[in-house]
Amino acid sequence: MSQLEIRKMNGGFGAEILGVDLAQLSDPEFRTVLDTFHRHGVVFFRDQALSPEGHVRFAERLGPININRFFQSVENYPMIAEVRKEPDQKVNVGGAWHTDHSYDEVPALGSVLVARELPDSGGDTLFANLALAFDALSSGFQEMLETLRAHHSSRHVFGAQAKYSKEVSGRIGNAEEAVQDSIHPVVIRHPDTGRKILYVNPGFTIGIDGWTDTESQGLLRFLYDHAQQPQFQLHFDWRPGSVALWDNRTTWHNAVNDYQGQRRLMHRVTVEGTPLS
Repeated sequence: MSQLEIRKMNGGFGAEILGVDLAQLSDPEFRTVLDTFHRHGVVFFRDQALSPEGHVRFAERLGPININRFFQSVENYPMIAEVRKEPDQKVNVGGAWHTDHSYDEVPALGSVLVARELPDSGGDTLFANLALAFDALSSGFQEMLETLRAHHSSRHVFGAQAKYSKEVSGRIGNAEEAVQDSIHPVVIRHPDTGRKILYVNPGFTIGIDGWTDTESQGLLRFLYDHAQQPQFQLHFDWRPGSVALWDNRTTWHNAVNDYQGQRRLMHRVTVEGTPLS
């Protein structure tokens, strides 16, 4: 009999799911995991002994795998992206608020991140819930935002001339493939739950369609400051055997870079999504 237990985290945002083995998840357990994932935006698992094969199998239950264009892959596992920082490296991968793959015309559903090697301290991840952030806005402001569309791009992050691309050279590559541009509604409806979500992010959103750059940046700065308030955030402390599954439609994340001189190695599998509206 399953000993599955769900521990809610920050006011309905995020949950730890205990008492399951992701490598041997039964169908009823998987349905509970999926329902909890949809309701909370991000779910965490502890004490997992997940092999690379098991990592991929679990992700494939969520949907087709997205093979990342830019990240270095794990040897013999092209579907697993390596998120690595060596002791002599100053800049980490993912160390700013962002939503993975919003630059794609069909953004990713989410990602499964497995801790492989952790620093003695630090290296935690922050998450923000953009459904809660949208709900907290006034009805008039919400209605205005629902009329807008935003431009997203990969060029300024992964392109050959991008500062970030140079800072993480050797871990991020294929700069010639950073040609993705997309336009998405500023407010989307979640494909599975129908919930309204603020869909802009500091990493890849570059402007509001039909607005000047000055107008765009003014609105985006306001929305970013609003979404980063503590009541919309949670902090996850990684331990050996920890696994995170987050929804890229609902959340932002930010890998905290506070472990200089230590190694951190994570494995990420990203799952294909569906068109947003």
